[in-house]
Amino acid sequence: MTTVLIICVIIVLIVLLLTILTTNKAYNYEHKIDPVDPLPGENEENKEDDNSNNR
Repeated sequence: MTTVLIICVIIVLIVLLLTILTTNKAYNYEHKIDPVDPLPGENEENKEDDNSNNR
C-alpha cells in the first residue's frame, strides 16, 4: 500500500513539473507575424494627444 502511494505521488510530481515547464515555454514564445497597420484615424488622434501633453 505504501509503495503504491509513493508511486502515485511521484507520478503527480512529474505531471506537475511537466505542466509548469510547458506553460513557461508557451508564455515565452514570441509570435512572428506581420505587425498590424494602424487605422488612418488613429494616427491623427495620437498626434492630438501628444500635442496636448506637450503644452
